[in-house]
Amino acid sequence: MTAIYTYWISTALLSLLYLTSAYLYVTKADRVRQALADLGYPAYLVQVMIAVKVLGVVAILSRFNIALSDLAYAGIFYHLLLSGLAHLGVRKPIDAVPAVVGLVLVIASFVTQNAGRDVPSPYLLAAML
Repeated sequence: MTAIYTYWISTALLSLLYLTSAYLYVTKADRVRQALADLGYPAYLVQVMIAVKVLGVVAILSRFNIALSDLAYAGIFYHLLLSGLAHLGVRKPIDAVPAVVGLVLVIASFVTQNAGRDVPSPYLLAAML
């Protein structure tokens, strides 16, 4: 029962984190472009990241295709990992905190997804071996 609660709470918080981030990318686009430029990334990534963040959440929550859902988990994991490392690389460790929190949430959600969903992910079993 604990695994089910862990799955839904971590998934809800991860979704909230990503949807809030996408919202900020839309409403504060100039500020986000500047932050990406400070990290050395091109400005066109703002539109791409808005779409990717929303679609990743949709893939995980809807889970209409388990392979796509697990691919979304992988994408979110690598995005958060690289985001945190980018902030550490420019010596702004406080800006890496959301990425670290997100990493904890995505790992908790992925590891407990089979307990919280009716159709289990076969990829989770392969990842655990």
